[in-house]
Amino acid sequence: MRLSREARILGNMKRIGVVLILCFAFFGLADSIYLTQHELNGTPLLCNIQNLSGCNVVATSAYSRIFGIPLAEFGVLFYGIIFVLAALEIVIFDQLLRRTIQAVSFIGLLASLYFTFVQIFLIGAFCIYCFASALTTLFIFIFASLLEPLKRRKHAVPPPPPPYFSIPPTA
Repeated sequence: MRLSREARILGNMKRIGVVLILCFAFFGLADSIYLTQHELNGTPLLCNIQNLSGCNVVATSAYSRIFGIPLAEFGVLFYGIIFVLAALEIVIFDQLLRRTIQAVSFIGLLASLYFTFVQIFLIGAFCIYCFASALTTLFIFIFASLLEPLKRRKHAVPPPPPPYFSIPPTA
């Protein structure tokens, strides 16, 4: 009885984590779609919040595209994948899906760290939308890492030696 109650609580906590990931992925998707829309239309971003007006500098820099594709489109792809995986996880509740969410969110976190580094140290400007995306990715990664903790392998304990039996001498 107690084990099933603990299993239910753990399952509910995982579901709550997945719902939070789903919400963060939706927010990240909205952010990336906004940036993509402005990139494709060629209109400047609205970015005058507390003297943080570097969004357009970042968005028009040489670092804003990979293979000619705007980074915001990669963001749409990333958040779309996370959103679909989280939605499937709510329906299917599968360990492989949780591990996939963890792997994809880790890749997204590494990309966000790299692009934040590029903004600060190479471009010299700061984009509030990019910061929101990086923070969203960080939260997705944190909740994803809590979904399915990595289990530590227990060191194999060698079996105890067989008991010492003396063989009686043959007569």
